[in-house]
Amino acid sequence: MMDIRPRGNAATSVRVFAPATVGNVGPGFDILGLAVTGMGDEVQASRTESRGVQLLDPGHPELPTDPTRHTSAIAATEVLRCAGATDVGVSLTVTKGLALSGGQGGSAASAVAGAVAVNELLGGPLDERDLLRACLVAESAVAGRHLDNVAPCLLGGCVLIESVETCTVHRIPTPAALAVVLVHPDQALRTAEGRSVLPAMVSRETAVAQAARVAGLVAAFMSGDLTLLARSVDDQIAEPVRAPLLRGFVQAKAAALSAGALGCSISGSGPTAFAFARRETADAIGYAMRAAYMSAGVLCEVHISEIDTVGARVI
Repeated sequence: MMDIRPRGNAATSVRVFAPATVGNVGPGFDILGLAVTGMGDEVQASRTESRGVQLLDPGHPELPTDPTRHTSAIAATEVLRCAGATDVGVSLTVTKGLALSGGQGGSAASAVAGAVAVNELLGGPLDERDLLRACLVAESAVAGRHLDNVAPCLLGGCVLIESVETCTVHRIPTPAALAVVLVHPDQALRTAEGRSVLPAMVSRETAVAQAARVAGLVAAFMSGDLTLLARSVDDQIAEPVRAPLLRGFVQAKAAALSAGALGCSISGSGPTAFAFARRETADAIGYAMRAAYMSAGVLCEVHISEIDTVGARVI
């Protein structure tokens, strides 16, 4: 986990990297999240003479420059408030490595990087739970009140969300040999749109089956049982209603499983798809998924990642 204990001497400028995440991890809607290597957002935070948070660069032309509407600045402002440092001034420069509305936890990564950077500037007064709360305020403003992206982005690894209200989360061990294939099609799906199609109610049978899959997934991560993992990546609630919104996903999932994937599903609300794989089969699975999307007339990018066990860090 991050070392965020108070360090006494605060820096004047800090750059923080926050990794991409896979929300839900299949059946774990809003309660499971996973950090992955290779991609993420960065935030440069510097002290200024003026009070409050200035957003010098939002990281993308389509993102707001208003600090009250950008997750990095909202989280940074909340860190200042929680630390009792509202008289302090900071400027933020965001570098987006994650696609907008891409299902890779982009808004969460910006929030986490902003929060951690400003906490570092202050000498580290806030602990992990305080930082989660600050990032939750930011996520709630743009993507809904959930921690399944924020928590793994901050802490690394796979994280189980026990309570959003108290920001109680648990880091789960993960198999070292597991690869994560991420395929981002040339599509966009806003989190609000992806959540709008979710059913208001599900049958008892579906609820029980989903709970069993989540328990199986956690057990598989902790034991390293990849056969159990393959059986547990089965979302019976969100995936069936989101898949029709994502052209090519059904074909790509079928191709991934045929190529030997240990389960495949939608990352967060989408459009990114993820597949678990043994390292020796990851490239072939990525190739198969790319070919399936192309056959459906959809261009895509493939990334072969691993589980990021570090989370947000100063660079």
